Amino acid sequence: MFIQTEETPNPGTLKFLPGRDVMATGVADFTSVEGAKRSPLAFILFGIAGVKGVFLGQDFVTVTKSDEKSWQTLKPMILGAIMDHYTSGHPVIVDAAPTGESEEFNDGIGPEIVSQIKELIETRVRPAVAQDGGDIIYKGFKEGTVYLHMRGSCAGCPSSTATLKMGIENMLRHYVPEVLQVEAIN
Repeated sequence: MFIQTEETPNPGTLKFLPGRDVMATGVADFTSVEGAKRSPLAFILFGIAGVKGVFLGQDFVTVTKSDEKSWQTLKPMILGAIMDHYTSGHPVIVDAAPTGESEEFNDGIGPEIVSQIKELIETRVRPAVAQDGGDIIYKGFKEGTVYLHMRGSCAGCPSSTATLKMGIENMLRHYVPEVLQVEAIN
């Protein structure tokens, strides 16, 4: 098994491509060993000292490290853990994801505009951020502001503010005049 690695715009994360599906549908974001218990792959990665986040995409695994550890030290251990997981035959996810996501809020905007914003995010934004090992989710709209939740390598990335303001905000403002700005929320 050959696992490719790619750098992401976030120096604290690396993207690992095992050459096979990771998640059949959706994504999974783990920020603690407790939350990772439902994923044998994420759980084993959290067993490596210095791993502080694991994001599972369709065909990639993004790992976020602590500042105290170097990629030179962590990368071989992470590659070994991913390889061991896939050769073991264990599933990536054991049980369904807890919803944990709060309800959307859409104040003062019609459903057709929300639909247009979501479609732009799904078709133009999510594929681009997935290439960098991350994900972005529409959370709501209030008083001209679109609120988005960034996950994986996008969460905490130094360039995420530029991505939000220069890329996503400009695109949404162009296609949806009701959008005045875009903000990230946790």
